[in-house]
Amino acid sequence: MSLFRKKSLDHLLTQAADSEKGLKRTLGAGNLIALGIGAIIGAGLFVRTAAAAGQAAGPAVTLSFVVAAIGCAFAGLCYAEFASMIPIAGSAYAYSYVTMGELIAWIIGWALIMEYALGAATVSIAWSEYLNKLFGGGIPYEWCHSPFESFTDSAGVHHSGIMNAPALVILLALTLLLIKGTQESALVNAIIVFIKVAIVLMFIAIGWQFIKPENHTPFMIPEGTPPVTDQAGKVIADYSGWNKHGWGGILGGAAIVFFAFIGFDAVSTAAQEAKNPKRDMPIGILGSLVVCTILYILFGYVLTGVADWKDFVDPEKGREASVAYAISTYMTGYKWLADAVTVAILAGFSSVILVMLMGQSRIFYTMSNDGLIPKAFGAIHPKYKTPYKANWILFFFVGAFAAFVPGHVAGDLTSFGTLFAFVLVSIGVWILRVKSPHIERPFKAPLVPVVCSLGAIICTAMIVGLDTQTLTVAFIWMGVGLVVYFAYSRKRSKLQSPGEILPKASDFN
Repeated sequence: MSLFRKKSLDHLLTQAADSEKGLKRTLGAGNLIALGIGAIIGAGLFVRTAAAAGQAAGPAVTLSFVVAAIGCAFAGLCYAEFASMIPIAGSAYAYSYVTMGELIAWIIGWALIMEYALGAATVSIAWSEYLNKLFGGGIPYEWCHSPFESFTDSAGVHHSGIMNAPALVILLALTLLLIKGTQESALVNAIIVFIKVAIVLMFIAIGWQFIKPENHTPFMIPEGTPPVTDQAGKVIADYSGWNKHGWGGILGGAAIVFFAFIGFDAVSTAAQEAKNPKRDMPIGILGSLVVCTILYILFGYVLTGVADWKDFVDPEKGREASVAYAISTYMTGYKWLADAVTVAILAGFSSVILVMLMGQSRIFYTMSNDGLIPKAFGAIHPKYKTPYKANWILFFFVGAFAAFVPGHVAGDLTSFGTLFAFVLVSIGVWILRVKSPHIERPFKAPLVPVVCSLGAIICTAMIVGLDTQTLTVAFIWMGVGLVVYFAYSRKRSKLQSPGEILPKASDFN
């Protein structure tokens, strides 16, 4: 049996239309835009902006946002075409199954675990950091950091993390909400999004008055910038690499802040729960991307103008809670804004985790229905019509990462998984245009194949911009995925049953 056997588009559409056995259609265009913004504005903006500035781009992090946004725009157009044409919960996984076959679909499904599951873990870690900030550092270091993190305080006392308990608490609360229902989750998300966007706009408006032009000079980190060390002499930032200074640093920064754009593609995982996916999915995907891109560029410009980018090199000094740090240190008289930002960010992170968990559970749901992972992942709650077993399994998986893995490790892996998905979705649109030109496309990406090619090229360039350690771990993870596929999934695929969901000739006329 071919490794590139494809699913029937007719079967997918029939499956999506069966609301009695599957997921309930409850979401409108407004809900989808809110879901996108809820997932996009979070850890990426409030944590990764400072990380990118301190590690690679300096004040030019605003250009990093532009580069990342361009790549996302091309990929977003491709996602919008697929989501309106194939309104199924599997997102890039389902699209790849139709266009490129089972092996590629499995690879992208496995990569999406890095995007959604590790994304949720990363943001829950950031949520824990900000909760501790709100409590004035009152949570013991040992119980809000992983065992792989440690530091020596000003008194010379060494502290080592045990587990990140607050991250587990927020993951549990949101898992229970998701099991209760999609509409309830969407309502909570919409309220959080309103608060979060209002605070971002407030920071931009007030912070603009405190911008110092000298903080934007030089705009890019100069070549030859010496490494930065902590009090113990450990190097915490090295600018010798090609992607750590100058224009290369902008690309390296784009790979880091790309995490900030994860979210608009998560809207596509809710396609099977949209009331009118042909119209609403493009609006949700592209609308949330446009709104957030504008806010990101303005936010990055203000943050690096208010505070010197070097302040964000040391995690203990400013990177973990960069916005609150910048306000408290440089914006005299606005301590209330720092507190408000911290509270709003906690709420905002919650919405990001919510959408990431929802997206991953829908990917698992679709893969389970295809026979590639155990049936438990596809079980639907008899009353709430949600994939509750997938939600519980996901909680234990994500919780393990959140409790015991440092946030920056999971964050960079999340960027890899997202970029990889974007590359394949961009290629998939082009393939389906060639093989199935007559299929109804409620939304068509313009200038194909130019848009598809640029989306794939720019996203591939940002993958190359990731650090070597992240790429090594990512490829090991993909290798493990191939072992799982050949040892378990391939033999249990429903495409093993002759004629069950094989492609029909009409799909490729």
